[in-house]
Amino acid sequence: GNIFTQQPSYFSDLDETLPTVLQVFNNILHKCGLQCEGASAEPQKLEEKVSVTAGNMPLQELKDIVLYLCDTCTTLWAFLDVFPLACQTFQRHEFCYRLASFYELAIPELESAIKKRHFEDNSVFADLWRRISHSRKKMIEVFHILINQVCLQPILE
Repeated sequence: GNIFTQQPSYFSDLDETLPTVLQVFNNILHKCGLQCEGASAEPQKLEEKVSVTAGNMPLQELKDIVLYLCDTCTTLWAFLDVFPLACQTFQRHEFCYRLASFYELAIPELESAIKKRHFEDNSVFADLWRRISHSRKKMIEVFHILINQVCLQPILE
């Protein structure tokens, strides 16, 4: 058995943690000067003119965002891969919709920023590209696990 079977109250802990996980996506969008859509969208302050984009932010910040995204996506995937029962809890937070919106907004923006930037060191480009590609792959895999568990499995059972 796993820890959730031993300790069912962990499901409510997970439920309380998910808004924080979703906030990670919002923070990344915000740092890239992008607006999130849907339930999470916060009104933009009028004086808050977006000047920083993924394309013009300092290289270190772009690196940090890509690393943060890569870690987050890998961790989410690893968690759902070993514990697919958590999918129901994720879906109560409209996770599929939120993940898809984030993917559509952030991935093309970050990929474009990496491709267009001039790198002194090509290994930095290679590393960032590998990590953004890995993040994209893991997001798609997370989406597949969620769809499989929430939509397909109930039909098959």
